[in-house]
Parts: sequence; C-alpha cells; structure tokens
Amino acid sequence: MLTWILGNVSIVWQQLCDIRLTDIIDIGFMSIMLFFAYKFIRERRAGKLALGIVLLFLLMIISNALDMYVTRFFLQNIFQMGIIVVIILFQPEIRSALEKIGGEPIKSIKGIGEQKDTTESLSVIKEVCDAMGDLAEEKTGALVVFERTTRLGDIVKTGTVLNADVSSFLLKNIFFNKAPMHDGATIISNNRIHSAGCFLPLSLNEDIIKDLGTRHRAGIGMSENSDAVVIIVSEETGTISLAMDGKLKRGFTRDTLAAELESLLITDNLYKKIKNLKNDKK
Repeated sequence: MLTWILGNVSIVWQQLCDIRLTDIIDIGFMSIMLFFAYKFIRERRAGKLALGIVLLFLLMIISNALDMYVTRFFLQNIFQMGIIVVIILFQPEIRSALEKIGGEPIKSIKGIGEQKDTTESLSVIKEVCDAMGDLAEEKTGALVVFERTTRLGDIVKTGTVLNADVSSFLLKNIFFNKAPMHDGATIISNNRIHSAGCFLPLSLNEDIIKDLGTRHRAGIGMSENSDAVVIIVSEETGTISLAMDGKLKRGFTRDTLAAELESLLITDNLYKKIKNLKNDKK
C-alpha cells in the first residue's frame, strides 16, 4: 500500500515538474476569459442560449458513450455548423462585448493624455440635473444620453444635430410636451448637446418590468449596446431613472442624480479624492 502511494506521489510530482511557466499563464489566461464570458452572458438572453448549447454538448457525449448512432449523427451535423450558428445567435452580445473590450484601453489612454475640464463637466451635470428635476415635477417625459467611449454617430444621424451648449432651459424646451423633438432622445457628447429627437434601439430583454414603457426600454437598449449613461424621466410617474450596462436604477432626486453622474462622468481622480474626503468628514 505504501509503495502504491509513493509511486503515485512520484508520478504526480513528475507531472508537476514538467509544467512550464507558459502553461500556467495559458491556463490562467483561459480561466479569466471563461470567467468574464460567464459574467457577461449570465444576466442576458444569451445565458439561456449558452445553456442550450451546453445541454446539446452533454447529449453529444452521452450519445457517443452509448453508441446512439442516430442521435450522434444528428448532433454531429449540428456542431459542424456550430461556429456560424453561435455567431448568428450571439451577434448582439458579441458586438456589445467587443465594444466594451475596445473601449477600456481607449478610456485608459484618454485618461493619461487628456481629461475633460472638470469645471465644465460639473456645470453640464448641474444643468442636466436641474432640467431633469423640473421635468420630473411636471411629469414630462425625457430621455438624455451621455456619450462616453462608444461613439454614437449612427444614433446621432436619426435626430437633428444641434451642437449647442448644455442648459436646463434648452433641455426643458426640447422635451416640452408639444415640441417636435420631445419623443426622441437627446445626445450629449463632449459636454455639448450634439443631437436631439434621436431614435434609440429598444431592449429585447424579456425580464424587464412589464410596466416600463417604450422610453425606458429605449434607454436600457442604448445602455446594452454601448457604454453610454442614459437618464430617463417617466411621463406617468415623474420618476427619474438611470440606465447603464443594461441595468436600470430608479428613484433619483436632483442631488442623488448629480452625485451618480459625477462618479460616472468626471475623469479627474484628484477631484474625486477631495470629494470623498469631504464626504468622510461629514
């Protein structure tokens, strides 16, 4: 018995000694990729599709083990077209993932080379929050999109280009109930109102609360397809919501909305540290 244990320990030790550093890096890299892939599709419709693929794969293994010729033949033909099918089924998720992967390095490079003027950004946030607060009190619907690293040129083309300074007065006029562009979204890019009356892609997520209307679905859809920050004011309840990464947060006030936007849009790390110190003292 002792000889058998020592023999197995020797074999395991020999195998461990044969492992190269590149093998460890390779396994670690693949593990990280699989973890983020799982995290990305877990709360999306693609999660159900991925589960279906895994079940087919398990059925393929069982059919091979039990010599189920008909089932194996059928599944083999399905898996031969597997890559094309996966690309077609996961097209929205693949596009969103690639945009996010490409956006992070760009964001980091911009953070090193240049930062938006903090004073200007704070002024824009204040004007937007003032407008959203007034519109919420009046129960006037609104939809505002803050462009970040993902460019929204295709969305801008669906509306009217304004290229105007951000002011609460202008925003309230855009979303005035009888204004021609009040039903669309307003795009804010580089601290300016780039375009208004834009059409956003609707979310296809079936898990969205049923009482949310088209405006909310459009805001969530925009956040699913880009890294934009989207503000929605409900026409029915006057509730202020914020959509990002396909998730919706509701029940904001002027002050809490301003704080949330500052944390998401201000790139000045020194400003954030000073503000955090002030908050800690309070």
